[in-house]
Amino acid sequence: MIESLALAAALAVGAAAPVGPPAGPDAAWEAYERGDHARALHEYRAAAERGVRLAQFNLAMMLIRGEGQEADPAQALAWLRSAAAADLPQAQYNLGLLYERGVHVRRSQTDAAQWYRRAAEQGHAEAQLALATQYFLGRGVPLDYVAAARWYEAAAESGDAAAQYIIASCYEQGTGVAVDLRKALAWYVRAGLQGDLAAQIKARDLARRVDGVK
Repeated sequence: MIESLALAAALAVGAAAPVGPPAGPDAAWEAYERGDHARALHEYRAAAERGVRLAQFNLAMMLIRGEGQEADPAQALAWLRSAAAADLPQAQYNLGLLYERGVHVRRSQTDAAQWYRRAAEQGHAEAQLALATQYFLGRGVPLDYVAAARWYEAAAESGDAAAQYIIASCYEQGTGVAVDLRKALAWYVRAGLQGDLAAQIKARDLARRVDGVK
């Protein structure tokens, strides 16, 4: 069951939409939100050329998606690399996705894991989940259930419902961690509270088992 969840977690990939600024007004974002992609692209490019890493990421996403002009994967990749090198976790995670799937780059699970790690170490939940899956499957890194469980739990702590279900399964089955039904129950409950129906069922079943433990 854990393996199927890990595989499912690794399969979702695509060009992310541009993200808004951390705070305050932003002409590029406002233009993008009202559908003026040509203006947004112009504003993001100007900021990207000034070294603004979020603008570099957003410009890359627009170029990949073909918003504001024809898609330009080569130029998009160059800007994405710039943002990732500047330690923007969203860019690092998305670069990892490209390497994992071999989209616009030579497929490399090793490079994927390296970029996932850089984003994961900054607390990026999706990157933590992706890195955990790399360890769980032995892709680009040695197969290591202990490391996988550690990163699944980090992603779970970051609020990712899928990771919460997986780490609950790890604690229930003793995969990469010692069996701990109470921790398993707690994580199933947290995933269930986010609407995961399977987690809700597991939580009810496991609660009866935990109540029977003296």
